Amino acid sequence: MKVLVTGGTGYIGSHVVRALAERKHRPVILDDLSASSAKRAGKFPLERVTLADVPAVVDVFRRRKPDAVVHLAGLISVAVSLTQAERYWNVNLGGGASLLLGAQAIAGAKGRGVRAFVFSSTANVYGRGSGKPITDRTPVEPLTPYGQSKLAFEKLLHASSAPIGFRSTALRYFNAAGCNLAWGVGEAHEPEEHILPRAIRLLAAGEPVTVYGTDYPTPDGTCIRDYIHVEDLASAHVAVLEAKRGLAPAASLNVATGRGCSVLELVTRVAAELGVKPRIERLPRRAGDPVVLVARPSPALKRLGWGPRHGLDEIVRSAVAWEMG
Repeated sequence: MKVLVTGGTGYIGSHVVRALAERKHRPVILDDLSASSAKRAGKFPLERVTLADVPAVVDVFRRRKPDAVVHLAGLISVAVSLTQAERYWNVNLGGGASLLLGAQAIAGAKGRGVRAFVFSSTANVYGRGSGKPITDRTPVEPLTPYGQSKLAFEKLLHASSAPIGFRSTALRYFNAAGCNLAWGVGEAHEPEEHILPRAIRLLAAGEPVTVYGTDYPTPDGTCIRDYIHVEDLASAHVAVLEAKRGLAPAASLNVATGRGCSVLELVTRVAAELGVKPRIERLPRRAGDPVVLVARPSPALKRLGWGPRHGLDEIVRSAVAWEMG
């Protein structure tokens, strides 16, 4: 299967591309390289195109004729979205819409056009959560432009699936972390906002880790999150694309482990892996941060034979090895 992977040089995208290749699929990367580099494309074909350039996007579809799309490109910072809402809507909703125009352009063409479209959504669509494990049926109530723009494209994608003729699946990610060291594509954001790589860099340099909010109603006062190994996340995309049955024509599914870890616990585990003493700088709560976000993996993914294979210790170990390598 030829799969167009947007954002395929990014952290998650790089893992998805290589997971597809290991299953003998043919990934083609579409990326504007605004947050990455061509080096991370490796041996895979790269189309350097911005999603805002609709004619260029449509041209990629007509030339490459993908059987499927995995859409990971987009803006990801919850905090930045609060001050740059218009930009987030333009990129996360508008950019996705240009891909639908590309899929429409080859619909019904020889080779049947795009048959499956998998979208990188987010647990942020659940807003503050409820403190209970989130399921696929938990009501959505995004509180930030980031989550709102992601949910808006989920709805547009699902509404477009039948008219264009593909199966649409939105995968609601929880906290992707770790890396496959053999693939050489660990986490690399600038600036880095994710807690795990940030904690590794700071503790390794003998500096304290900034923790936003230590007075939450949790056992240690810090937020609790569901951390999933990025390789498990990548394998979920492959499972969805390869599914012959068991998936609804349009579905939004949680990709998670069902196990929570507090920010303080994560920092402590990182310090232990580095062999240093954990140091914490306690700051006020950050706007838009839910107290607890833990989810049950979607039953639909379980029916496909998917499940998380890597635990938190392996996540931390691989992330430390990547950052210190």
